[in-house]
Amino acid sequence: MIKVKLFDQEHEKDLERSMNRFLEKIEEKRLVDIKYNIAAIQEEEDEQIYCFSAMIIYRA
Repeated sequence: MIKVKLFDQEHEKDLERSMNRFLEKIEEKRLVDIKYNIAAIQEEEDEQIYCFSAMIIYRA
């Protein structure tokens, strides 16, 4: 069975930590793929909000 684990953080270092904690719990041979995305939203007064997200696809 194929499963996914979704991650969403405001800072890329937080995303990295979360993903690494999850990856430590699964065997490497169960890993299928990792998808990564960054979204930036322009707020008022030149402030930008970033969203770092990833999806780990793995075999259960």
